[in-house]
Amino acid sequence: MENLASQYTVLVVDDVPTNVMLVQAILKKEGYTLLTTDSGAKALRIAQERHPNLILLDIMMPEMDGLELCSKVKSEISYSHIPVILLTAKTTLESKVEGLECGADV
Repeated sequence: MENLASQYTVLVVDDVPTNVMLVQAILKKEGYTLLTTDSGAKALRIAQERHPNLILLDIMMPEMDGLELCSKVKSEISYSHIPVILLTAKTTLESKVEGLECGADV
C-alpha cells in the first residue's frame, strides 16, 4: 500500500538552513514531497507554479517577512486555499494574533 503522505507536497520557507534541514528530515521520513526556499519572493513563485498542499513558514525573515508572505498567499485567489502554518520562535499572544490576522491557519 502506497504511503498517503507521498501524495502531498509541502513548501518549507525559512532563512535558517538548520531549521529547514530539521523539518526536511522529519517530513521526508514520513514520505512527503518537499520544496524549500529561504525567501518570501521565491516562496511566492513556488506557490504560483507548484501549488503545494501546505506551506510551513517562518515569520522572521529578511526582505519579506513571513507575515507579509502569508498575506500575499492568502490574497491570491488561485492559491489562497493552501493552508499556512507558521513556525516561529515568537510566542507572544500579539504575534499569534498577527499570524491569524494575516491569514495563517495555525
